[in-house]
Amino acid sequence: MAPPLIQLKDIRLTFGGTPLLSGVELNVAPGERVCLIGRNGSGKSTLLRIAAGLVEPDGGTRFVQPGATVRYLPQEPDFGDHKTTLAYVEAGLAPGDDHHQARYLLEQLGLTGEESPHNLSGGEARRAALACVLAPSPDILLLDEPTNHLDLSTIEWLEQELDSRRSALVLISHDRRFLTNLSRSTAWLDRGRIKQIDRGFASFESWRDEVLAEEERDQHKLDRKIVDEEHWLRHGVSGRRKRNVKRLANLHALRDQRRNYRGTAGTASLAAAEAEQSGKLVIEAKGITKAYGERKIVENFSTRIQRGDRLGIIGPNGAGKTTLVNLLTGGAEPDSGTVRLGANLETATLDQHRESLDPKSTLAEALTGGRGDQIMVGGKPKHVVGYMKDFLFAQEQRGTPVEVLSGGERGRLMLARALAKPSNLVVLDEPTNDLDLETLDVLEEMLGDYEGTVILISHDRDFLDRIVTSVIAPEGDGKWIEYAGGYSDMLSQRGADLKRETAKAQPAVEKKEERGAAPSSAPKRKLSFNEKHALETLPKKMETLHADIAKLQRVLDDPNLYAKDRKKFDAASAAIAKAHEELSAAEERWLELEMLREEIEQA
Repeated sequence: MAPPLIQLKDIRLTFGGTPLLSGVELNVAPGERVCLIGRNGSGKSTLLRIAAGLVEPDGGTRFVQPGATVRYLPQEPDFGDHKTTLAYVEAGLAPGDDHHQARYLLEQLGLTGEESPHNLSGGEARRAALACVLAPSPDILLLDEPTNHLDLSTIEWLEQELDSRRSALVLISHDRRFLTNLSRSTAWLDRGRIKQIDRGFASFESWRDEVLAEEERDQHKLDRKIVDEEHWLRHGVSGRRKRNVKRLANLHALRDQRRNYRGTAGTASLAAAEAEQSGKLVIEAKGITKAYGERKIVENFSTRIQRGDRLGIIGPNGAGKTTLVNLLTGGAEPDSGTVRLGANLETATLDQHRESLDPKSTLAEALTGGRGDQIMVGGKPKHVVGYMKDFLFAQEQRGTPVEVLSGGERGRLMLARALAKPSNLVVLDEPTNDLDLETLDVLEEMLGDYEGTVILISHDRDFLDRIVTSVIAPEGDGKWIEYAGGYSDMLSQRGADLKRETAKAQPAVEKKEERGAAPSSAPKRKLSFNEKHALETLPKKMETLHADIAKLQRVLDDPNLYAKDRKKFDAASAAIAKAHEELSAAEERWLELEMLREEIEQA
């Protein structure tokens, strides 16, 4: 077995009163792919900084194999005084490194190299930082949330690039699919210690549940043993003094063991405060177009969103996802076309940039708006500390300034603010950024139970597959197409990934094929669950619409109706026109799906 490239042994670190790291061990061998998993605040980023040599622990040792090169990607890169992104990336190269790699990787990541590092967006900063750590081709890469602020096509390019390299990897990420595709072993940082298995992230959740269940059984046995010993102390003390003293000492040791046990952190209790039910129709857009100068953002797009729909919007950064959402929700006016909002809409919005947070305000003030100890949740007052606990904040954090909260804590704070407002339409812009996997699970459950409508902008493929019922994706030149089902369903229907705005990641693919990897083929097209359901239910809907039209026509057949009851005539005319329109759309959709079904069966 090859000696480790990097070895952490008995690492100890304490912040405040509770140990953050208690005897942590981590070994990374050449070529190993480790995903580092843990709750927000468990110390994952701190451990990675210790591995990079940037933080000195209270105790323990760090060993790096002589001559091995280590590169660390932080969540928030420091660009120093570099004037351009190219200068920043080249500064990370050693004398013998290939300087061509710096410009090549920047171009692959959609940058020219001439950008000022201090004027970059979050996504551009992440791309420049990735180019900086990848360019030297180091022996070990320590990556802290590498997919944050990246669009889907860039995430998939990064997967291919990392997979094609020989570097050992230690990955921290909330992106399940990214971890599943790249990791070969899993290190779980839990309550200050690491448990590790030689299996990738795909096996983590079932393994974690087994470990916690076994731990719970052990604690139950310990509790029973303490009860038995206490019963002996009260009723069974004998005259043998030495035996009694030893047994009493054992009882004290058992009590100390129970008292020092650190239980798992609680689970977030996410629940959206729901307003009264909206109308059946939530949003109807017809032929909407929006352009900024010569650039088309949205071109002749139409959709119909019904109550209870879960709509996912994907695309490269800068494609216009936020603009499209603003058009659909009434936050912006289209240049042409119409948007009709349904009745009784109450909207709650989660902004990915968290710009509405005052960094100087405390956690409690951010939740209450600086007004006392109460927060209105669903129109009812609730004490701020109780609401904080629902989102895994400790009572002691009440006075903590927002600016010192971790990324995951700020994400939970934004969720807490958004979900307190009564709503029947939730708009979530990158809600998964910085959230730990357990909180993501709870968020998924909450959205599954939510009776209103959800519009979700996300680059998290697994999250999209678990949540949405349809996906809107850009096709270029302002054209957007809606696909039934989740992200994987969209890929099946398109038969290809989204086009990258930047250069294609061809070199990474070529490297894979040179190593003998089989070229990937587009998955065989099949009907999604939504399409099957539509094929089964559309005929009944068309029958109902035919009956409604016949009924309305009989009303309008009265030649004296207009003179007798103008309001009834107008209402019947509007209703029959709407019914004809819905019937036409249903017939077109059914015919389209029926032709698709025949085409698939004949393939």
